[in-house]
Amino acid sequence: MTSVATAERVASRGSVWKWWVCGLLLLATMLNYMDRVTFNQTATRIIAEFKLSKEQYGLIESVFAQAFAFGALLAGWLADRYNVRWIYAAAVLLWSLAGFLTGFVQSYLELLLFRSLLGLFEAGNWPCALRTTQRILPPHERTLGNGILQSGASLGALITPIVVLFFLSRTGSWRPPFWVVGAVGTVWVVLWLVSVRREDLTLPDWDKQAQVQPGGPGLGELVRDRRFWVLAVMVVTLNATWHFFRAWLPLFLSESHHYNDQEMNWFISAYYLSADVGTLSAGAVALWLVRRGLPVHRSRGLVLLGCALLTTLSVPAAYLPRGPLLLAVLLLIGFGSLGCFPNYYSFSQELTVRHQGKVTGTLGFISWEAQVVLQYLTGVSVERNQSYTLGIVVAGFLPLIAWLVLALFWRTNETEAKA
Repeated sequence: MTSVATAERVASRGSVWKWWVCGLLLLATMLNYMDRVTFNQTATRIIAEFKLSKEQYGLIESVFAQAFAFGALLAGWLADRYNVRWIYAAAVLLWSLAGFLTGFVQSYLELLLFRSLLGLFEAGNWPCALRTTQRILPPHERTLGNGILQSGASLGALITPIVVLFFLSRTGSWRPPFWVVGAVGTVWVVLWLVSVRREDLTLPDWDKQAQVQPGGPGLGELVRDRRFWVLAVMVVTLNATWHFFRAWLPLFLSESHHYNDQEMNWFISAYYLSADVGTLSAGAVALWLVRRGLPVHRSRGLVLLGCALLTTLSVPAAYLPRGPLLLAVLLLIGFGSLGCFPNYYSFSQELTVRHQGKVTGTLGFISWEAQVVLQYLTGVSVERNQSYTLGIVVAGFLPLIAWLVLALFWRTNETEAKA
């Protein structure tokens, strides 16, 4: 729950304002992903210029994940300690600078350095964004709000191939997209600071309000709560699926099915458009189910299950030949993969208000530490087997594991279920 004072402030700004803020969160996540996937969309040219092996490519993804993991811990602590109006602005500005400078690298080591810095600062997006939706939206609207912010991931990934193709066709170089995408981050910072006042996101004074609105359990108690570990399994499995396809799908299409740069980039745009529809649909359907009398928790679980079943289409995707059917199946996988996330975020917001940033950051750390290993092992597997089949099959079943763990081990009281 938000504090009475914060709820009154949000109400005074009006309904349009809170959804405008959610739109800004979408744009921040969009830029986050544009800075991130510009590298993936130009991977074939970067690999050729620096003469990288697939293992080295996997190591770049692994280093990014390692930096993101530690950045998530730092950002989570800062989001709970300081007003996120300033923390968010600083994070976007710094990751945009790291992305911008990537366009100037001259060696593999410099590439590793700037991808590390990008991961470190990009980690600030989710603790700040989830702290924001928790403060300005009531529980039954959070899945939709989280869906809006998460849709920025697919929107950014959708736009990036178009930007890359534009500059490749005119300059023949992979570097300009990094400069342009990095520079746009400053525009978002201005919009954010103009739209959100410090008092809009001020944390309650927990000591003074303790008698009427306790801050909830301490962080140590939260970590001992088994729901925290359910969320840990969920965040690892869901991110493993999403980031496998983010990092490796362009190479899978170009190397295994011989799509050229233009074909591959246009399809990747369609893939992320489908993912964008998936995450928005997940939030909208969850809200629709609640408004028709289904408990909040159950509605989220049903939507998560539907999305998880779609990602298991990775099995036929791994064996289908090049053609429309393969591409259609991949679009459904993208729809389901990103559609899982709004529900996960909303589950995480059930645990705490006081420590939301730290919970988000700690779970992010766990997830990205797992990605450090998984991305590197994926690179090793592809290099040795000269095939993406095993990774695609395994990645598709991981969201179903997330749902099973939620169904078996999550416990919620009646108040939380209906909130």
